[in-house]
Amino acid sequence: MHLSLRFVIPLAMVLAAIAYAVIPLVDKLTVQWSVRDLDIRSAFVANTVQDSLLELIRAGTRNKMVAFFSRITQDERLFAIGYCSDGSQQQIVATRTLPPGLSCKNIEKFRDPGARVLESPRGLLHVSVQDVEQEGARLGRLVLVHDMSFIQRRSEETKKYLFYFFVGLAAIVSLVTVIIAQLSWRGWMQGFRALLRGEGLLRPAEKINVPELRPLARDLRSLI
Repeated sequence: MHLSLRFVIPLAMVLAAIAYAVIPLVDKLTVQWSVRDLDIRSAFVANTVQDSLLELIRAGTRNKMVAFFSRITQDERLFAIGYCSDGSQQQIVATRTLPPGLSCKNIEKFRDPGARVLESPRGLLHVSVQDVEQEGARLGRLVLVHDMSFIQRRSEETKKYLFYFFVGLAAIVSLVTVIIAQLSWRGWMQGFRALLRGEGLLRPAEKINVPELRPLARDLRSLI
């Protein structure tokens, strides 16, 4: 038992250190991949609604624009939508779910890929700013806010599965290590008992079945 613990305890410590280093890294990569997917999704949504949005902008109907945004946000991941005109008025036209911290004056900072995650009482939100253009001229900016709670749930599940994976790996490797250690110990003891009984002492050293015992066998023969 003590011999097995000499193998199992260091092995468990090494696997625990690897898990401690790998799990945060995988969590970070999961968030980065999800943010990249949301960037692509935001661009796709902006391109899809741009024609209808241009008609509403030309009509100048604020209420219809808000109703249009509200229909789009029925998607469970799309949390809020807003529009900022490049004209003199800087008041954002948006759904009621738009976070209070977002306005036409500060949305430009969310163009930076490293600053597109916004913390809110609801949780993490992904903010994307897309230009609304007509014939090459920019009319305004479309703000799309995605709910990242599903990413957090995915991240928690990933960390849980990785933890179970390392626990299972540690159990399997420890079991294999213990079995090999026990078999090696029994083989060594059987060979040593055979030497004590005199078996193999009169045979050449190269015929001893256990290679580790050949030097010991030669020493015993020389003493005898």
